[in-house]
Amino acid sequence: MSQPVVAEIVRSGFVEGHHHGAVVALAADGSVDWSVGDVASPVLPRSCNKPLQALGMVRMGLDLEPELLALACASHSGEDFHVEGVRRILAQAGLDESALQTPPDYPLDDEARDAVIRAGGSRLPVLMNCSGKHAAMLLTCVANGWDTATYREPDHPLQVGIRVFFAELTGEPVEVVAVDGCGAPLLSASLTGLARGFQALAVAEDGPERRVADAIRQHPAYVSGTTRDELTLLSAIPGAIGKAGAEACYAVALADGRAFALKADDGYPRVRPVLMGAALRRSKVDTEPGVDTDAVRGTGRVELLGGGVPVGEIRATF
Repeated sequence: MSQPVVAEIVRSGFVEGHHHGAVVALAADGSVDWSVGDVASPVLPRSCNKPLQALGMVRMGLDLEPELLALACASHSGEDFHVEGVRRILAQAGLDESALQTPPDYPLDDEARDAVIRAGGSRLPVLMNCSGKHAAMLLTCVANGWDTATYREPDHPLQVGIRVFFAELTGEPVEVVAVDGCGAPLLSASLTGLARGFQALAVAEDGPERRVADAIRQHPAYVSGTTRDELTLLSAIPGAIGKAGAEACYAVALADGRAFALKADDGYPRVRPVLMGAALRRSKVDTEPGVDTDAVRGTGRVELLGGGVPVGEIRATF
């Protein structure tokens, strides 16, 4: 199915291009409030899956203090506190960085990357944005007495368990098991299923689901970074949880159970916050009591520059 246009690229008043994709909004009772495009077919939600994977690990015995549990859900920026946190998780497991099977990388954050390079540093597994998830996977293996050398393999007890819990949360079978950019298994879900999984975390009153949700709420900078649009959005909406992913995926759930998930087909990251901002405005979340309206709207605003000054924008069409 060809997805509809969800955003226009407007320069000097001229529409020079389009983004296609799909968006779903769930009502608090779990029903689909509204949607754009095909939200029932499987997609690969990339790092949007991390909070659901972390929930599976907590159910299997992962025990971390809140900021480190938030880091287990993260695509972190590689700032100093992120890297220190990953090392704390590894130390709790009695392991060092050599156990990480994340590909060597520089930090996502420009300033953090530049600092590493200026200091003569190189790409390292611990700097890769998924290292928090991988460190948590290793700690879960240690807690259960499972082999740590093969923790990324799809048939490893860790990954089998995560897959079972992931399917339970999304309410649908995992149709595709791919390999994510970090080398760990990547599980498919529909956008509706992804939103349903986030909803389950957001409304939980206790148990592992509440632990994961509260970790994200209390330590959103650990889930992304101090300069990221996700941090701004989660800080602007009391009780919200959310996670962005590669290929322009994004999922957000509110404390009352409303949830949103989206993906742009071309995977261009700049359109991701535009689409979420538009989705939240369509559901009138941006003007609700307690919400920082300007911040929510600001995260959904992407200007196009010409000669160093704004001459256009990426504009949602729904």
